[in-house]
Amino acid sequence: MTMDFSHTPARGRRRRFQSGVMFAICVGFTAFILLILALVVGYLVSIGLRSMNWAMFTQNPIPPGMKGYPGGMAHAIVGTTILVGLSSLVGLPVGLLTGIYLAEYDAMSRLATPVRFIADVLAGVPSIVVAILGYELLVVPLGHYNGWAGSLALAFIMIPIVARTTEEMLRLVPSSYREAAIALGATKARTILGIVLPAATGSVITGVMLAVARVAGETAPLLFTALGSRFFTVNPNEPFPSLTVQIFNYATGPYPAQKSEAWAAILLLIFLIFLLNLSVRYFTRQRR
Repeated sequence: MTMDFSHTPARGRRRRFQSGVMFAICVGFTAFILLILALVVGYLVSIGLRSMNWAMFTQNPIPPGMKGYPGGMAHAIVGTTILVGLSSLVGLPVGLLTGIYLAEYDAMSRLATPVRFIADVLAGVPSIVVAILGYELLVVPLGHYNGWAGSLALAFIMIPIVARTTEEMLRLVPSSYREAAIALGATKARTILGIVLPAATGSVITGVMLAVARVAGETAPLLFTALGSRFFTVNPNEPFPSLTVQIFNYATGPYPAQKSEAWAAILLLIFLIFLLNLSVRYFTRQRR
């Protein structure tokens, strides 16, 4: 049996050429996406910075025609922080425990498959649907808009995202880690808490941050539940202010000064989310 190597160099050159072309295409599309991102961020920064001032962090909105108009968004900044914090207190534990259940107890329960399916469906539900459900289930029975309803609506959006992300990240942890821990006498719970979760901490934190960033930018659920307020308040039992609702009201209003402040608030919201991501990643890395 003989083998013909006469075309091997030509075939190798052709394959290298095809590989180079595909690599160039990938680099080109990556550069295109990064360029679009840079243009959007640059445009936002150029407009938002012109309207950014110290009053935005220290004052509440001032009605048109009054001294100091348009005022600031101190009430909305604090309100968004409280709403995201309350929703995280509910959404993160439930989502994390659901993700652990789906990843670690899948073979032991018949509930895992329907729970996974429901989480996938809920993750794709439009936020306006969550807004209407929150209004009917949380606002109508209480008879008034309130911050608790807004927080629960945001938690409802957060739970399936955290659950599915946590499940996928835990499944990436090698099975040998679990087997070694069990071989040394560790219980199932001890293995999960002491071995599996620490091994996937960085990836799980990334999923958590995606969920937090998602709910921090939601407007529709808060319009139907928390409604918004022009006054400074930390009482979730009444209509509650938020940056996204304030941005919506200003951006759709007739006053140019309010539209300019809406751009500054958008830039501020993005900066706060970016700062939160950096802080969590830094402290998580230090712990590991």
